[in-house]
Amino acid sequence: MLENFDPNTIQDEAVRQVVLYLMNLVENQHAKIQEQAEELQRQRDEIKRLKGEQGKPKIKANKPAREVSSEKERRESKPHHKASKQSEIKIDRVEVLKVDDGLLPQDAQFKGYEDVIVQDLDFRTENITFRKEKYYSPGQKQTYLARLPAGYKGQFGPGVRAWVLALYYAGGMSEPKILELLQTVGLHISAGQLSAFLI
Repeated sequence: MLENFDPNTIQDEAVRQVVLYLMNLVENQHAKIQEQAEELQRQRDEIKRLKGEQGKPKIKANKPAREVSSEKERRESKPHHKASKQSEIKIDRVEVLKVDDGLLPQDAQFKGYEDVIVQDLDFRTENITFRKEKYYSPGQKQTYLARLPAGYKGQFGPGVRAWVLALYYAGGMSEPKILELLQTVGLHISAGQLSAFLI
């Protein structure tokens, strides 16, 4: 179902970040469940072995016989290369780091760049003052006020709501812990306002 889904097509940055967080969380939980199932099976097998019974047989998939030309090749194992996931990482900014000119000899020649990808998080507030234009028409006896952008309602933006829902439902965090986290990064929010997001 998700093979053709690309979260980068989501326009709203806050929603995109929450979707990516949830997708990563589901993937991690799936891997953990598989690992626990394997560990549980090993424990069951060990219990059966201690009782004198036989555990679940280890049946390996049929593989075609590989011809080995020499004893040396048979003994040598091929190195295992882990696939790099760096190509999947979305780059948010590129920063050019310069070598200190004082360290370079006179004949040093520029040979390009060596890229190092570092993943980091920046969990901080983004408090906005919206200056809404206001007009008054004496003829109509009516005030005209600019509207807030879509998704903004009350004193908290859509990003706060999205993170609260993700941390509570997907992350399994309690309300007091979420409140503590939000207040630690500088958000002025009460326990009642937090509860209102979850109702």
